[in-house]
Amino acid sequence: MKITSSIDTLLKNKPSKVWSVSPDETVFAAITMMAEKNIGALPVLAGAKLVGVITERDYTRKVALQGKSSKSTFVREIISTPIVSVAPDCSIDECMHLMTEHRLRHLPVLNNGELVGIVSIGDLVNWIISTQHVAIEQLENFISGSYPG
Repeated sequence: MKITSSIDTLLKNKPSKVWSVSPDETVFAAITMMAEKNIGALPVLAGAKLVGVITERDYTRKVALQGKSSKSTFVREIISTPIVSVAPDCSIDECMHLMTEHRLRHLPVLNNGELVGIVSIGDLVNWIISTQHVAIEQLENFISGSYPG
């Protein structure tokens, strides 16, 4: 089943607040924020410009497993680059393809270079499940004759 809805539609159903971190923050500050907000990634902004993304995976592989200290390592040292992002009019299917191809769990959404949101693989899966549920319900109503005509 092809999902043609745009990421913009999905973003309208999410809280509008996008948490972010500066590249000059410590990794400890970033992972503390991720834990407090119960999120797995943070966009890294230098002013209003997206310069990367820091993820729990980055912390694990580039700090913890390397024996570094999260309190003395800066976000800029471990952020994921290059940035893979999408525009708000990108389809859910296109986003799923990009995330699979680049092995990403989080995808920033940029509108004319400005960060307007971030979607996770979980957001996309939940959207697909709810879309399929609605389609199944409509088909059941059509088959049973209770579909509005």
